[in-house]
Amino acid sequence: MSADLSSADLSSAELCELVSLSSRILGGADQGDFIWGHGSARDPGGRGIWIKESGIGLAEVGPDRVHLVSREGEVLEGSQGPRHIEYPIHTEIMAARPDVGGVVHTHSPHAIALAAAGVDLLPVSHAATHFVPPQVPRFTETANLIRTRELGASLAATLAGSNAVFLVNHGIVTVGPDLQTATVSALLLEAAAQQQLLTMGFGGATSWSDDEEALAKREIIYSPKALHTVWDHLVRRLG
Repeated sequence: MSADLSSADLSSAELCELVSLSSRILGGADQGDFIWGHGSARDPGGRGIWIKESGIGLAEVGPDRVHLVSREGEVLEGSQGPRHIEYPIHTEIMAARPDVGGVVHTHSPHAIALAAAGVDLLPVSHAATHFVPPQVPRFTETANLIRTRELGASLAATLAGSNAVFLVNHGIVTVGPDLQTATVSALLLEAAAQQQLLTMGFGGATSWSDDEEALAKREIIYSPKALHTVWDHLVRRLG
């Protein structure tokens, strides 16, 4: 599925395919954490979010394991499998951010470690410039699961206008105008955290791009078109 299509252009079947592709890309990048983690696409009719069912790993998700979940948590269409209890992450962010068409929540290990250590994400690599400056916000109200609309709304307020947020001692959330962009962003955030850990491990005088250079790199390297081209590459790699 080409990244040039937004969720507003897609049928229910195509949305199921999109969520399946995103899930398998994330799973193939070792962001699966067994059966946990999920990505969602906004329903073009305003009925809620398309998200994988609970109880299966990201790498296992086919289109028949995706369903439409309302803001109230009701499964409206698609798979009748169990619903993820953290659906409010997705529904409340989408309610607060009309510009967001896709949300990803995973437990990517290096990003979790960086946030738990209280360390700022630094643009020691290209990947980090997709997010900073300004700093990636940190949600610290709870490290437990986001199971209520109230917690989801609080997380959305912490995210504010950013494209990512650290759930400290829990995981990450990335967002984008579509699920394709949010998926690529999740991979970039983990890559940035891992590169920073490798850099600091050498123990030398660490350098990183200043704000002006980081913003310039973001515009050149991580344009919407470039992020969609990365998505197409990742889909091809699925075979």
